[in-house]
Amino acid sequence: MQLGSQPVGTRPRLPPLRALLAFEAAARHATFSQAAEELAVTPSAVSHQIQQLEDFLGVGLFRRHAGRASLTEAGHTYAREIKGAFGLIAAATTLVAPQSQTGHLVIASSPSFAAKWLQPRLPDFLRANPGVRVRLSTLSGPDDLDRDRCDIAIVYGTRPAGQSHAQPLLVERLRPLCSPGLAASLGLRAPADLARATLIHSVNALTWSDYLRRIGSSDVRPGNELWLDRSTIAIDAAVAGLGVVLESELLAEQELRDGRLIAPFDDQAFGVETESYFLVRPPGLRNGTQAGRFETWLRRSIGLGARQT
Repeated sequence: MQLGSQPVGTRPRLPPLRALLAFEAAARHATFSQAAEELAVTPSAVSHQIQQLEDFLGVGLFRRHAGRASLTEAGHTYAREIKGAFGLIAAATTLVAPQSQTGHLVIASSPSFAAKWLQPRLPDFLRANPGVRVRLSTLSGPDDLDRDRCDIAIVYGTRPAGQSHAQPLLVERLRPLCSPGLAASLGLRAPADLARATLIHSVNALTWSDYLRRIGSSDVRPGNELWLDRSTIAIDAAVAGLGVVLESELLAEQELRDGRLIAPFDDQAFGVETESYFLVRPPGLRNGTQAGRFETWLRRSIGLGARQT
């Protein structure tokens, strides 16, 4: 067996990792006091950790004199080598969990809200907050909140269980929407006319059955039905003339504005409001933090949109 070889399946003997962090910081700052400040410990604690590392290695890493410390030759070599190791660890961490890196505002959102409402408006937030680096991820379900780290989350549906700090964010208005061409070809003027249409279902806070029951048209039986699992896809299908979708005016805002979609039953009585978006935020969130500034901007933007509709 060669000297220094390691039996298969065993872990190499490693120095105390806390002592390694103290040494790396002290070598980088060239002072125990600044290393202590970075690590939120006392200079004596840093000195103790480095002494523990020196005992483990059996060599001196610093020369201590008159309250100062300078790297020995062995210390210079060790600092140079572990710098590469720390870089590898940081790169691996960024690869598998980019949101864990400091300096980023990590926002999690329901997919359709992220795509149709939030993403187009993010440039406004970034212009108002230079230097903020945003990571926007989507939530496939409420369990993602327990598994994935984020600074602030926008959740769709019912109030997420186990999230005591979830707050109502907005009330959305849902109503039947379709392309102008489809409305004209089918003669859609009242809910009873939906019997001639294909109803497009998407995953939202109100089903077609619930909607028809709430407006007193539960006896309507559509000619065909189409189920799609995202509001973004369902809205695109309605724009393409595939049927009538029951969707949020908030998410279909752009399509309604440019005329690609219309509300065939223009009476406001045929729109139904429901509280379906919640903001999950850390307790005690301060306005001066990145997440606090984002919440302020988000609520203001939603309020502006509501006044414009």
